Amino acid sequence: MSNGLLDAPPSPQAPARGRKHWLRWAIAIGVTVVLLIAGVTVGVIVKLTGNLKHDDVTAEDLGATRPPKVAGTAMNVLIVGSDQRDGKNAKYGHHVAGERTDTIMLAHVSSKRDNAMVVSFPRDSLVQLPACRAKTGLTGQQPHLGMINESFNSGGIACTWKTIETLTGIHIDHFVKVDFTGFKSMVDAVGGVEICLPEAVDDKKALLKLAAGRQTVNGEQALGYVRARYSLGDGSDIGRIQRQQMFIASMVKKVMSGETLTNPAKLYGFLDAGTKAVTTDPGLTAGVMKDLALSLQGLNAGQIRFITTPWHYSLTQPGRVEWVQPQAGKLFQIVSKDESVQGVKGGQTKVSRSKMQIELRNGTYRSGLGTQVAAALEQRGYHITKIGDTARKPQAKTTVFYGPNGETGVPTLTKDLLTSQTKLVAAAQTSRLVLVLGNDWKGTKPLATNDTESLKGFDATHDTCASS
Repeated sequence: MSNGLLDAPPSPQAPARGRKHWLRWAIAIGVTVVLLIAGVTVGVIVKLTGNLKHDDVTAEDLGATRPPKVAGTAMNVLIVGSDQRDGKNAKYGHHVAGERTDTIMLAHVSSKRDNAMVVSFPRDSLVQLPACRAKTGLTGQQPHLGMINESFNSGGIACTWKTIETLTGIHIDHFVKVDFTGFKSMVDAVGGVEICLPEAVDDKKALLKLAAGRQTVNGEQALGYVRARYSLGDGSDIGRIQRQQMFIASMVKKVMSGETLTNPAKLYGFLDAGTKAVTTDPGLTAGVMKDLALSLQGLNAGQIRFITTPWHYSLTQPGRVEWVQPQAGKLFQIVSKDESVQGVKGGQTKVSRSKMQIELRNGTYRSGLGTQVAAALEQRGYHITKIGDTARKPQAKTTVFYGPNGETGVPTLTKDLLTSQTKLVAAAQTSRLVLVLGNDWKGTKPLATNDTESLKGFDATHDTCASS
């Protein structure tokens, strides 16, 4: 499909390596269940309470040196996704004994209930893991350097809870765990969720076949959309996180709209599906959720932000990512102290990186250059929609192609590049930018230590079609 900026469709490059990840979508269930249970009768609360499943996390599990609760009335909820594939989940991939998590998120609700933030921790993050005690059926965890999602395998949700607290210094109040079937039921309960595709997709592995453009997907389609890897975006883990966060933003908008909240039958269906979909700690009851949601009635989608922990690819262990400091520490401090991310000073650009979608075309004979550049740009918060090759090679100059609708984003991108030229394509209708990598490509400029643009993320009003 032509985007109007360059006529020849790109030929795809080999995607970045990585294990299968199915579950970044779990944030949808966590955020919407925690934030939106409101206006229900005592009888309904009893019914919803009966739906919930609980898993106890004790003080002994979390240890004696937990981070203090700095902001007394703020709430931090750990959200994980389960890849357990027995029972109703058996059809999603090969059966593997046990249960793992490929999704770790943290939802923060401010003390004043005037904003919320959802922080994503990449599953391949290489971090210093703490000790966790053994429990029934679980071996426990010894302190070591490893991947962040190992904690769930070794010590269950309690160990994951302790790991996140230890790494971030954020006091966690509750947890929510969800699986495949629960996700589908939530999407169906709100009548589907709107997405936007730059081009048609036919992915047999994900059982997904969708047309290009704006459309509403049902639960089964939505699961395929968030599970797909190689047929959408740049094929990387980080690219998929970004896409899934945008899906959640769309779902949050749908749930918070009058279409759902003012329709008693639809609202109850959503709450019923949501409470059946999750496992929580005993303290996170349906009543607690209801009280929280009632206090959030004035919150709008523009006050819910999605942020990925600042990261870069590891130089010592290929395929792993490491957190970038001091940016990551600053983000954790903002959450811990219940500060507003809006106050973070970023680059003085007309359009933030997280609002932009970039298509990459490799115009050189340097194999894999597109994938390398995609990673560099994603680390700064850009969304990469596609990687491919130019129709003709070599291209001498690195060029940013843009249409009238994308002009305001050009300074943001060119400011991050060591060398580039720009070219207006007057007939183009898209606001997406196409970056053609030429033989003069020298890389991106070093990121300043005080550049905190990546901490801002994007809010739930984000429209994935706006940059198409």
